Amino acid sequence: MSHNPSGSPAGQQRTSERESLAAALERTGFYPILVGDVVADALDGRPPVAHLTHLETHFERSEVRRHVTVLALTEDMLVVTHVDEAPLDEAGSRMAAQVSTESVPLAQIATVVLSYVYAQPADYSPGDPVREVTLAIAWSGGQRLDILPAGCGDPQCEADHGYTGTVAQEDLVLRISADADGPRAVDAAKHFARLLRSVSIGSRPLSPAPTRPRLGGLASRTLRGHGGR
Repeated sequence: MSHNPSGSPAGQQRTSERESLAAALERTGFYPILVGDVVADALDGRPPVAHLTHLETHFERSEVRRHVTVLALTEDMLVVTHVDEAPLDEAGSRMAAQVSTESVPLAQIATVVLSYVYAQPADYSPGDPVREVTLAIAWSGGQRLDILPAGCGDPQCEADHGYTGTVAQEDLVLRISADADGPRAVDAAKHFARLLRSVSIGSRPLSPAPTRPRLGGLASRTLRGHGGR
């Protein structure tokens, strides 16, 4: 008897996930055949177990710019595909697609941050919908440094208080709004974030984390200027 992986429950689930991903790309209306082929190439034969598709539209003067980000989760990788469109001529009658893909081992994912926005928090009841979510994923160790002049709260003070700032670690940020993308898109982002958080944590060995040097203490201390003593 020949073995038929696609007939097993796991095989059926993988087929269903591929079909779900293809349907999600079709709903975006953003070159679904092209984007589907790019994602399939980035997966390199790995069956997806979950996905998140996010289309963004920006208006620049009289022009419309669109780009789509597709996150495909496999058993050992997070595959990130991003496709932008850009005009090839001034009239915008001919377009080009710019594609980038990245495959991130689950063990390399450092943080998965999911931020929520609720409307009218004073009237909140359990089960009320989330207005928007922001999903931030970090894996490369790259960090963004935001620095501002420090102050003491006294509007008459002219002393040099140096600088203060924060270090934020993030490689990918997606903002999904119920108003713009629909409540189902918000729920899908929450589900994907929880699943990614679960599998990325589970992929790490149960050993003490190495001690990391503090990056200047920017999140909690003031950076002194040259005259700050």
